[in-house]
Amino acid sequence: MGSLPEARRFGVRSVCIIGAGPSGLVAAKYLRAEQAFSRIQVYEQRATVGGVWNYVPHASQTPYDSAVPQTNPFAGADKPIWRQNSVGKVFDEDTQEEAAFMSPLYDRLETNIPRGLMGFSDLDWPTDSQLFPEHETVMQYIEDYAKDIRDMISFQTQVLDVRLTKEERWSVKTLKVSQRGPSEVLEETYDAVVVANGHFNIPYIPEVAGMKEWNEAYPGRITHSKFYRKPEQYSGQKTIIVGNSASGVDIGAQIQTTCKLPMIVSSRSESFLPDMQSATKLDRPPIAQYMVKDRSVRFDNGSIEADIDAVLYCTGYFYSFPFLSSLQPALVSTGEQVEHLYQHIFYQPHPTLAFPVLNQKVIPFPLAEAQSAVIARVFSGRLSLPNEHEMRTWELEWARQNGDGRMFHVLKFPKDADYIDMLHDWAASADDSGTDSQSPQINGPVNGGKHLSSKRGKTPPYWSAKEYWIRERFPAMKKAFQELGEGRHAIRTLEEIGFDYDSWKARQNS
Repeated sequence: MGSLPEARRFGVRSVCIIGAGPSGLVAAKYLRAEQAFSRIQVYEQRATVGGVWNYVPHASQTPYDSAVPQTNPFAGADKPIWRQNSVGKVFDEDTQEEAAFMSPLYDRLETNIPRGLMGFSDLDWPTDSQLFPEHETVMQYIEDYAKDIRDMISFQTQVLDVRLTKEERWSVKTLKVSQRGPSEVLEETYDAVVVANGHFNIPYIPEVAGMKEWNEAYPGRITHSKFYRKPEQYSGQKTIIVGNSASGVDIGAQIQTTCKLPMIVSSRSESFLPDMQSATKLDRPPIAQYMVKDRSVRFDNGSIEADIDAVLYCTGYFYSFPFLSSLQPALVSTGEQVEHLYQHIFYQPHPTLAFPVLNQKVIPFPLAEAQSAVIARVFSGRLSLPNEHEMRTWELEWARQNGDGRMFHVLKFPKDADYIDMLHDWAASADDSGTDSQSPQINGPVNGGKHLSSKRGKTPPYWSAKEYWIRERFPAMKKAFQELGEGRHAIRTLEEIGFDYDSWKARQNS
């Protein structure tokens, strides 16, 4: 065998970012701070920034075209929902129609993460916002964060296709989202692409014996959390919640206040979030069979529940990139993970394609910053990447140690915190001359976890012992917050609900 190729370094001049949600906005800021690119263009199909944090109401409990079961990750481009633009009303102008796209945001959503841990490193939260902010507060926070980069964003522009050219650049085809009919497809070429379209588009509803027949007999009764908006949708209904991760626990607690009791919760394992036990909640194992007779379901333990009015699946989403369908090797096969990536970010055969925040069970805003810092320095040529063989070795080793499929991108604490600090150190190891230190070890930090800084670009967050402490305890913090009921809206600090890091540290040292 001949020797392996040397590590790769890039000198990218133009970058396309797909999506102006939090991850896309962060990527734009970190790329701009490198002062190394002649063009940074963000494409956003919505009329606003915010991505998944855009609230879109809808009248029906289940959209007419929602598939049951939903086991196919290969869907086409999102379809717009047209609604009136409120700006025209304010200025007494002709009302304009703007494109909205369905998101999983529901009426009473509050974050599961305390604001101090959740936020961007260079923007404070409003001092009057509650400890676990409401979604309206988060949306305003994101809009404030985007103020200085809105000039880089093309709104109501949908990316149709991204493919590699013979010159190993990226051809990007876009289309203006318009209700007036088809517009002209535009094609531009970029040196690099950051895919920040999120992974909350295509719901996953697993196939269960008898489900199709049951759904045909009782249409609209089986749905997914993406289409949930308010607990009143389930008023007086005998309801099954399937899944007990973040959305399942939160939505279930809301529905439990209106549905016919007890509410049934079907899950495979214990939730990582504290879930208050209640006489009004009945725990059951996974559903084994749907039976049309008596609108009933049978669970794995043989128990049967009849006269079911609604089944709400809180079972997550597929990874899907319809605009990258021509890519070989393919990024997605089952939709459970994104394949051929290095460090969950870079497409190994052509690393000028990058994917921030694919990971799950993480704190997304600081993770977006840490990953974007590395992306920006790699694209500007200040950091190099290993050769393709070494990157593939990392992927195989990660899967061996952590699992593949749905487990591949999961970073349960403390893996997520360690990963953020590793990325910080890797990004900060670049210097202004363009030389860099080693790439990160397969499953460990570089530079011994030291807190470094760089003269060029933005410095990403680094989690100290306090951030680790908060991250480990945030599910218990959220439980204490929720137990306050309406009084929670007045809570601003962790200390108010009994979590004082300095006092805890003093006790540990005494």
